Amino acid sequence: MVKVGILGVGTVGESVAKILLENADIIEARAGKRVVPVIGAVRNLDKKRDVDILLTDNPLEVIENEDVDIVVELMGGVEEPYTLVKKALEAKKAVVTANKALLAYHRYELQAIAKDIPLFYEASVAGGIPIIGALRNGLSANHILSIKGIMNGTCNYMLTKMIQERANYDEVLKEAQDLGYAEADPTFDVGGFDTAHKLLILSSIAYGIDAKPEDIIIEGIEDITQTDVEFAKEFGYEIKLLGIAKRVEQGVEMRVHSTMIKADSMIAKVDGVMNAVSVVGDCVGETMFYGAGAGGDATASAVIADIIDIVRGNSSPMLGYKKGLESGLALVAPETITSQYYIKLKVVDESGVLAKVSSILGDYDISVESMLQKPSQLANRVRLLFTTHLCQEKKMKEAIEALKALDVVEERVTMIRIEK
Repeated sequence: MVKVGILGVGTVGESVAKILLENADIIEARAGKRVVPVIGAVRNLDKKRDVDILLTDNPLEVIENEDVDIVVELMGGVEEPYTLVKKALEAKKAVVTANKALLAYHRYELQAIAKDIPLFYEASVAGGIPIIGALRNGLSANHILSIKGIMNGTCNYMLTKMIQERANYDEVLKEAQDLGYAEADPTFDVGGFDTAHKLLILSSIAYGIDAKPEDIIIEGIEDITQTDVEFAKEFGYEIKLLGIAKRVEQGVEMRVHSTMIKADSMIAKVDGVMNAVSVVGDCVGETMFYGAGAGGDATASAVIADIIDIVRGNSSPMLGYKKGLESGLALVAPETITSQYYIKLKVVDESGVLAKVSSILGDYDISVESMLQKPSQLANRVRLLFTTHLCQEKKMKEAIEALKALDVVEERVTMIRIEK
């Protein structure tokens, strides 16, 4: 018999305990041993929980319990769970975690501590989608050329509503909050930080790069408007919040931002709260992984899959490498990435304005691919909408600052990157 202790018996923790108990027979058949949850740590013992296991408000009691073979960490946060997971590994206990923030900051330290002790984390990225296993195992013969993923269901739900129902951002945010998809403070989701943590984890497995959130571009969906949505449709694009990592000549680009992608691409068709990750390998070509990216049962399913893997005796390296990855790959500096761009600005409707805007873009070697002019709600004001050919991020940022300084430009200048 294998006994499991759970740090954090919230929505996912309850689901893990209940599934282990209710599906005990099928889990035993697949794992080869009985797997039993025996203790869980909670912050508030007075709160009623629908689980039939011993509860404690001291997480050390879970780690120090001699009966516990596997510690499941579902607390959230960074430093406290890092300390506890470290203690569990030092006590030679296997660990399963769903904590993307923990891994975004401490995955390499934990790998060094774990050594041959299993530390699995399938549930940390895209909930019930087995993308970690796919990268570590199924695609292990490939050089990974790119990863592009919709990894936050809240943002995808909101953008789907904006595209399909012509709703504005504030309306869909309130609806997402009312439905429980978005928190009262939604910044972590809509600001792109949740997706960034997940992208960092996937990129470590694919490329062996130890980057932190502060090292990459992270932008959210807060500034998307119906004008942007309409332009995208007119030119055959959809707007998605994507986490992108891809090999380029200089190394690996990593970024999270709202992205215009071709409407006929597979990932553009992923709507609502669903997640999807596209992975391109040099041998296999493009593969797509699709499914529920959050929710108690979906995430618990991934947690228990890791538990079963450990019980079967799988002790594969945490980040998938038996030895150091000597690829020479390095993280490309954010200001040197290249992309195509969409630019939106509101200007005074007078002669010579377009020439001024075009002149600034030319000064920064930015070539325009297409342009639209849309009326504004205010008299004598119009919106200019451009797409560009490939150019460097640094030059685009500098051009935007120069455009903002023009006396004919009003409000902020909006920029969305384009991926083809």
